[in-house]
Formats: sequence, structure tokens, C-alpha cells
Amino acid sequence: MPKDTLIRGPVYVLEDNIDTDLLIPACYLNLVPTIPEEYRKLGSYALAGLPDSFPKFASNPDGTTPFPIVIGGRNFGCGSSREHAPIALGAAGAKAVVAESYARIFFRNSVATGEIFPLESQTRLCEAFKTGDEAEIDMTSNTLTRLADGAVFPLKPIGAVAPVIAAGGMFAYAREIGMIKK
Repeated sequence: MPKDTLIRGPVYVLEDNIDTDLLIPACYLNLVPTIPEEYRKLGSYALAGLPDSFPKFASNPDGTTPFPIVIGGRNFGCGSSREHAPIALGAAGAKAVVAESYARIFFRNSVATGEIFPLESQTRLCEAFKTGDEAEIDMTSNTLTRLADGAVFPLKPIGAVAPVIAAGGMFAYAREIGMIKK
């Protein structure tokens, strides 16, 4: 379980089939996430592939996002298998994505990089929320609460991958539990 079991803030709402080209356009894949300046720059381009009808995701003056929670529909993260996609969201300051379902590679890359928690909803949330709604994820009770009216939406348990993500990804987790020397 993550050390901080609550994630609270405004949500950014997307739709079905949000692919990795929308999450981080290919023209930014030359940025190297292990270089701190380029990691921050990568975050500033998160969701830059969305149509202009969507508000800018990384809209803070420092290139980060005011939205710690992203809500999507079905098949979130489909497309190419770029690990830059969850890294860009995490670098922007997102903490979790809540979607109906994920492309397997996006889910795996989220766990491997430890950037964001890929949580699955039990109901269609992209029609129950609008961008800017304040919400709280409780990782202990597996719920998402809309703070304006107290409506509670159940989430599927994230299970054994939670400590891997909380540690900062596969390598950090392996070091934490002694599989790899520090």
C-alpha cells in the first residue's frame, strides 16, 4: 500500500481510447526522463496531443498540472508501448489515473516506472465527473469521492502492484526489499 493513501484535488476528465500519442506526442520522445531538466520538460508536454477543445493539462506557470487525478474511460493508454506516457503524467504532477480499463502496456509501464497509480473504476466515471471537480481517492477503502456532493464511487483494488508503484517503480522496489543491492 502506498505511504500516502489519500490523493485529493481537481480531476481532469478524458474519454475512451486515449492513446499514447495524445498522452505524449512522439515529437517529445527525444527527452530523456533520467535527466532532471528533461524530466520536468517532459511533464510540461503531458497530454499535449489532445485537441484544442480540452483545457491545457500542464497549465501551472512551472509546467506542472493542477490536476493530480486523471479520469478516463475504456482502453486508456492504448497505442504504442512508450513508457514516456506514464512518466509524462507523473512528471507533470499527476498522482493517479482512474479509468474503466487500460491498455496492458500502459498499465505495466505505470507499475514499472512508479510514476502514477493506474486505478480501475467499477462504473463509468468520465460521464459522472467534469474537469475541475474536486475529488479524493482513498487507496485504503478503494473509493473515489466527489467532494461537492459526497458521492462515492467504488474502485477495484490495485493489489500487489501498489507497493511497487509507491516505492517508485520496479528497480526502486527491488532495492527496497533487498533483491538489488543499494
